[in-house]
Amino acid sequence: MTHPALHTAACELFGVEVPIVQTGMGWVAGARLASATSAAGGLGILASATMTFDELTKAVHEVKDRTDRPFGVNLRSDQGDVDDRIALIVREGVRVASFAQAPGERLVKTLKDAGVVVMPTVGARRHAEKVAGWGVDALIAQGAEGGGHTGTVPTSLLLPAVCDAVEIPVLGAGGFHDGRGLVAALAWGAAGVAMGTRFLCSAESTVPQDVKERYLEAGVTDTVVTKAIDGYPQRVIRTDLVEHLEGAGRVTALPRALVNALRFRRLTGRSAADLAREGAAMKRNEGLTWAQVAMAANAPMLTKAALVDGRLDAGVLPTGQVVGEIRALPSVAEIVRTIMGEAEATLRRLEGSQ
Repeated sequence: MTHPALHTAACELFGVEVPIVQTGMGWVAGARLASATSAAGGLGILASATMTFDELTKAVHEVKDRTDRPFGVNLRSDQGDVDDRIALIVREGVRVASFAQAPGERLVKTLKDAGVVVMPTVGARRHAEKVAGWGVDALIAQGAEGGGHTGTVPTSLLLPAVCDAVEIPVLGAGGFHDGRGLVAALAWGAAGVAMGTRFLCSAESTVPQDVKERYLEAGVTDTVVTKAIDGYPQRVIRTDLVEHLEGAGRVTALPRALVNALRFRRLTGRSAADLAREGAAMKRNEGLTWAQVAMAANAPMLTKAALVDGRLDAGVLPTGQVVGEIRALPSVAEIVRTIMGEAEATLRRLEGSQ
């Protein structure tokens, strides 16, 4: 029988068995990975930002064909067709809408009115307080150890601060990969954990095998947080390409970014007008220069080069520091089962039962 501490408010909110979320990693979190996570009892999340609308529709249908368990879709609030994507997930009965950045009050209300659980990711206590005031249902608090775009506050400080600041379920992210970490998150006040790198390094992940092997080779000190990719702090495995990007000036970086912006537009089905509107929104809401807006296309395209095309020489490898603790590629079901077993054992040990 599951320890009562492991059936949390997040389990109730999402309608899942275990308090484990697989995050919406661009180019990685497709139907196969998301459905495997949900089928294992957790919450799988599709990454829609790197999908066209038609690809998202197909992925949602594929997840529903593979499992009848709840799942989520990760959205970008600044996408030109975000309202169409929201209408899709409402129509298809998707349980959760997650956001890597603040979704805005209008989108929160639209989703909540339709009965969809809204869960943005935050990296600071003040951001948690702001979106909680908009009425979101849950939060992912990602500490500095996390992969991809990340903040500066470590999980051990951020997570308890966010849990103290809000009265909704909070999932901890950044540094989690085992049952001891899950229990630690619960001790800090969280209702579960959200993991990216651990699920990227799984049997169901569609990342090419040789790229997965490169992840397994990395140590906890083999990552770097750099702004050279798209102007935002992003944690990736340190490679020769990253070293080159960090050494390149804007004279060489900006033309490459403009080319990548056009490539990303074609891949995701955005029109030039959509791209311009999204860029203007980023410039207005985040205070970016037009050069920084253009640079923002670098991250998804350089990530695709590695995680989809298998080009270790031409792509970047987003990852959390936890990569240094991962040395195998088990199935998603085994990952979930192992974490829950370790958490049960840890709780029994703390209770003096062993």
